[in-house]
Amino acid sequence: MKAWRNSRMIITAVCGRLGIDRSVGFLLGARFGQIGFYAAAMVMIVRYMSPAEQGYYYTFFSLISLQAFVDLGLAIVIVSSSSHEWAFLATDDKRRITGDPKALSRLVSLGRVALKWFGTAMLLFVPVVGFVGWIFFNRSPVPEVAWQQPWLVLVLLTGISISMIPFNAILEGCNQVEKVNRTRFEQTLMEGAAVCLGLFLGAGLWVAAIAVAARLTRNLILVFIEYRHFFKNFWRPTTGPMVDWFGEIWPMQWRLGVSGLVTYFLNSLYNPVMFYYHGADVAGRMGITLQMVTGLSIVAMSWISTKVPRFGSLISHQNYDELDELWRRVSTISLFMIATGALSLWLALLFATRLGLPFTDRVLGLLPTGLFLLAAVVAQFVQCLVYYLRAHKREPIMIASVSICLGTGLLVWLLGHRWGPAGAAAGYLLVIGVGAKWIWNIWRRCRIEWHEIKPTP
Repeated sequence: MKAWRNSRMIITAVCGRLGIDRSVGFLLGARFGQIGFYAAAMVMIVRYMSPAEQGYYYTFFSLISLQAFVDLGLAIVIVSSSSHEWAFLATDDKRRITGDPKALSRLVSLGRVALKWFGTAMLLFVPVVGFVGWIFFNRSPVPEVAWQQPWLVLVLLTGISISMIPFNAILEGCNQVEKVNRTRFEQTLMEGAAVCLGLFLGAGLWVAAIAVAARLTRNLILVFIEYRHFFKNFWRPTTGPMVDWFGEIWPMQWRLGVSGLVTYFLNSLYNPVMFYYHGADVAGRMGITLQMVTGLSIVAMSWISTKVPRFGSLISHQNYDELDELWRRVSTISLFMIATGALSLWLALLFATRLGLPFTDRVLGLLPTGLFLLAAVVAQFVQCLVYYLRAHKREPIMIASVSICLGTGLLVWLLGHRWGPAGAAAGYLLVIGVGAKWIWNIWRRCRIEWHEIKPTP
């Protein structure tokens, strides 16, 4: 018993030093679970899918990310704006909202408009993206791959998932981060089990739809069962003060929307370019490599994303010193984690390649993987700056963001067309490196102006 208590004290101390509280812990559990799921899924995809099916599988999700065209950055705005209102609210033992009636009224008005927006987005997404994908895959068909029905079901389930985005964003902004992250952890377990079982049973490309269905099921339980009392106010119009959508929300949203549209080229252009110019096999290797790199990024971002409601609350109370101290601490941990993970992953691939393990022929080589990992570290630094700026309910980086994404998209197409994955990775690293310096300058200027900091003589 004494040894157990000592172990718990050591673990608690280590977690404290690393900034891991319960909300971060659950999100890390979800992220590490996701990495475990990625690893298991990658092994099973290699085992139970052909190279062509692997290419279709990862390109499916690249096209699904077209949802950025209907999101228009609103989810980020909801998290930031609701966190400012939540500074004056709380929940009781039944998860009903209590506190300042004016803040509650403004929160409800924000949520109702968001629900209408994403409901409309769902109705637009399903037919438009379904049709775009159908045309795209028919341009370079692989006769032995039956992709049509799995694609249509995947698009439909993703459309329903889009309608759930505002609920999750409101909960996150209202500092229900621990519960949201615990749900994400459970979603990861459900998705991983469902996908691995589906692959084992020979579901093939249907596992893409199975993955979305598993996550959607847990999300529906969270919103309509566990938080039914929380959202009760959102089902009827409010009679109190309301958020001025065009005065308070739209100025930030349209900028985020523009950035989100072009960000699609940054995050989702690689697989379609490889698929179109170099075939399904190369697209599959690109997809599985980017999934590993993305796994590192989402783990490292856990320290930042869980603190967004706290950032908003500190800004509402103009407690800028505590804001800066918290942001610097979690950003340092985040950057250390992704740098360590990137180096470890590249070394693991190096040893696997030297040993001639069969798995290495289903991922990209050492050069493009190394370039993508280095770019991910730089991009993490950029994201830390971006989270800080957007917590102020402002978006001063639209021009920089659009320029970075357009530049990346152009180089991925030009260099990827000619030199394949290595060219695409080099183009991304070049642009994100220049962009990091640009956004760093914006961050320094905005911090001084917004917090009215006197320049050092």
